[in-house]
Amino acid sequence: MTQTTSSIDTFNHYFHQPSLHPMVAVGDLSRADDALYEEQDFGMYCVILMDASFGDLFKNGQQIHYQSGSIFSLKPGQRAALRRDYTVKPRGWMLAFRPELLVKSGLGRDFYMFDFFNHEVSSALELTERERGIMVNCFENTFSELLQEPDYLTNHMIRLSIGQLLSYCKRFFERQYIERVASGRNLGRRLDTIIDHYLSSGSAAQQGQPTVSWCAEQFNLSPNYFSSLVKRELHISAQEFIQGKIIQAAQKLLSSTSMPVGAIAEELGFAYANHFTRLFTGKTGLSPQQYRNSQVSGNASGARKQTRQLQ
Repeated sequence: MTQTTSSIDTFNHYFHQPSLHPMVAVGDLSRADDALYEEQDFGMYCVILMDASFGDLFKNGQQIHYQSGSIFSLKPGQRAALRRDYTVKPRGWMLAFRPELLVKSGLGRDFYMFDFFNHEVSSALELTERERGIMVNCFENTFSELLQEPDYLTNHMIRLSIGQLLSYCKRFFERQYIERVASGRNLGRRLDTIIDHYLSSGSAAQQGQPTVSWCAEQFNLSPNYFSSLVKRELHISAQEFIQGKIIQAAQKLLSSTSMPVGAIAEELGFAYANHFTRLFTGKTGLSPQQYRNSQVSGNASGARKQTRQLQ
């Protein structure tokens, strides 16, 4: 049964420590009660550094692969659980903060940047030794700020320290995913191959057009992150890239086969031929039939020119 831990007081209870702030807490996993690792929705934003591999980690029921020196995150509504390996002592840090901390603050204004909270991946972020050292410092700095005697700068300083921690997470997530796809050129090439195969294999006719979500799955990325990565590396939206590949496939079929337009639409995953015609016309300025006619007349003109040259 999933437990809900939505208050900072309850969170701190797992670490046997007092609450130092009503909206923020940092816990040392080596001091945590085993009850922390039962399936829970913390009802808060959390960033966790697993500094040892001490059990099987699950997020929303899906196992998350990690190793010592890995980071993963949670947002309100997500569930986490860990099946303990009692031969290994827990080690690491956990930051939790209430959503209210973001209200009318610079941290809240910039929070859109931290889209890793929306990533649905099967692997945690693996840190280099240098990155791990930076993250440990961020957790310790936030914890140290919580221990300070409160004054008029306390909330500001706590938000700054959390913002720094999240910014480093963002940087390190970017590094990991860019390494996975190697470069924008490689991303485009792989995406070309994946979509070409999907369209030519008959999958579109059976399952519909390729979607952004489907493409993201092929890279083991969340749709949001995949979309932002394509936009940044290829300077085009993921949806526009997919539509461009569909148009290319349609042009090939129109110019090299006598398939009816309706059959081509079905082959490319369109439920209705008029939807295909509307997209094709909008992208090329010609209807599918006009495009086919232009290719036929162009080929005939080329053939006549070649015959004259031979004569």
